[in-house]
Amino acid sequence: MSGAPDTLAISAAARDALQTWLDHQRALKGAAENTLTAYRGDVTDFLAFMSVHHGGTQGLGALAKISISDMRAWMAQTRNADVGPRSLARKLSAVKAFYRWLAEREGFEATAVLSTRAPKFTKKLPRPLAIDAARELIDCVEVQGRDPWVGLRDVAVLTLLWGCGLRISEALGLTGADAPLPDVLRIKGKGGKERVVPVLPAARDAVNAYLRACPHSLEPRVPLFRGVRGGPLSAGAIQKVMASARMQLGLPASATPHAMRHSFATHLLDAGGDLRAIQELLGHASLSTTQAYTAVDTLRLMEVYNSAHPRA
Repeated sequence: MSGAPDTLAISAAARDALQTWLDHQRALKGAAENTLTAYRGDVTDFLAFMSVHHGGTQGLGALAKISISDMRAWMAQTRNADVGPRSLARKLSAVKAFYRWLAEREGFEATAVLSTRAPKFTKKLPRPLAIDAARELIDCVEVQGRDPWVGLRDVAVLTLLWGCGLRISEALGLTGADAPLPDVLRIKGKGGKERVVPVLPAARDAVNAYLRACPHSLEPRVPLFRGVRGGPLSAGAIQKVMASARMQLGLPASATPHAMRHSFATHLLDAGGDLRAIQELLGHASLSTTQAYTAVDTLRLMEVYNSAHPRA
């Protein structure tokens, strides 16, 4: 088999099972809509491949009989479609999650799917900004806004990313009901997990300055951060602002809004912050995710050691 999978080949029973699983992920596990969309695409492609691979539409009984050779064929076809190791590992993870649920519901053994090994790939480490670079970025976005209030808005958003460790979606998800910012924010992050985030005075001041200058009315249920015409501010707008600022400052392409959040964690670690406390502040489900920041710190330490140690 070659080319894109034929999604029309998926049986009605398989489609219904997939939808039920997605509903389960949404209702019981609080999966975000972006996650559910990715799950749907990944599992649909897998089911379509298996249907065509075996010669036509098949029911759930056929899915229970998928073999190791079938899995190898799917992975080979996916790699041939220029899907990289990281993306293939993500697809396999979605397929395994679906099959684990389906096998339990239908009462079959899913060893062939669950035992399939993900391809190895080099894990990308976050690239935090130096403290001076983060400050320069915030100063730069303030003066490049088309109107003074727009510059203050962009400063407020980036200060929340750097000063509170918010994801950009979390910052843009704040509403008028959150203003003025309290000493701590209750943020609902990925998977609906709630965490408590302290608000630094600098972040509160930046948001207050924006609110005083914003020409649009602020109501409890409307977004706190507004676009020029009054609609919700988009993540793309902030990304463009940072792209322009980093070009002016000569910073690398890795200087993105998410890099400000990475910088929050790394700068806390540099100052002696506790790893588990930072995990809670970031809203990471696993400590291993937060430990990536210690790897960055170690890399920087080794660079200094190799360049400066008398015996280097």
